[in-house]
Amino acid sequence: MSKDSHIDRDLDLSNANRGVWLVKVPKYVANRWEKAPSDMEVGKLKITKQQGQKPQVSLTLSSPILNLSDSNEGSIPKDHRLDVSTVTQQTLGVFSHVIPTNMDSVIPETEKLYMEGKIVQKLECRPYADNCYMKLKLESIRKASLPTRKVQQLERVVQTYKPVSDHKNNIEYMERKKAEGKKARDDKDAVLEMLFAAFEKHQYYNIKDLVKITKQPITYLKEILKEVCNYNLKNPHKNMWELKPEYRHYKQAEDAERKKEDSDDD
Repeated sequence: MSKDSHIDRDLDLSNANRGVWLVKVPKYVANRWEKAPSDMEVGKLKITKQQGQKPQVSLTLSSPILNLSDSNEGSIPKDHRLDVSTVTQQTLGVFSHVIPTNMDSVIPETEKLYMEGKIVQKLECRPYADNCYMKLKLESIRKASLPTRKVQQLERVVQTYKPVSDHKNNIEYMERKKAEGKKARDDKDAVLEMLFAAFEKHQYYNIKDLVKITKQPITYLKEILKEVCNYNLKNPHKNMWELKPEYRHYKQAEDAERKKEDSDDD
C-alpha cells in the first residue's frame, strides 16, 4: 500500500484484554456452517473440567446442520473432540470492522475498526474414527482417485476448436536449440582464458551466466568446466560452479596474504 493511499483511523480497544479461542474445524464442517442461515443453531460446545487435568472440550453438531443437503459430502460425523493448546510464542488478535447499513458502497473512511480480543488458546477440531467418518474418508479418497480428464466421443464436429500445428513449449525449445547451434565453438584455450577471468571476479557461477559470458554451446562449455571446476551439490551454493583448488587465483586472497606477511615482519 502506498503512503498516499494509507488512511489513519481509530481502533476501538475496549475488548483488547478479552481472551478468545482460535478454532480450526474440518472442511466439511466449515462448508455446512457457511450454508447455514444466520439464525440456525450450528452446534453445542461442551467443556468438562476434572481436577488436576486439562479441560475436555467436545463439539456436537446440531441436527439441522447434519440434515443440510450436500450431494458432494453426504453424511458427516456429529461428534468431535477439540484438542486445546495454549498460545505462548505468538501474539494474535481478532479484528472486525462495521460498515454503516445506509452506505451503498464501501468507503474506507466510514468503516469502524474493533479489536475483539487476544487469542489465548488454539483448538483443533477432530472427528472420532467411527463408521460415519470412515465412509466420509473413503468417499473423499475415491473422488480424489477419479481422473480429471475423460475421453468423450463427439457426435459432431466442434467448429470453435482450432487445432495448432505445434505447441508453444515445443516452439520455444526448438528456438533455443537453433540459437545454441549458431554459437561457434571457440578454441579451448580461449574459453579457459574467459573462464579464469570471470572467476577472478566471482567465486561461484551458474551455467546460464557462464554461457552468457563465454557465448559457447552449453554442452561444449560443460566439457571444459568439468576439467577445471567443481559442481556444488549442497547449499549454500547448490547448482553452481567454482574453480578447483589448483586453479584458484583470487586477488583478495593475495592481498590478505601480503598484509599478513607485512604484519609478521613488523
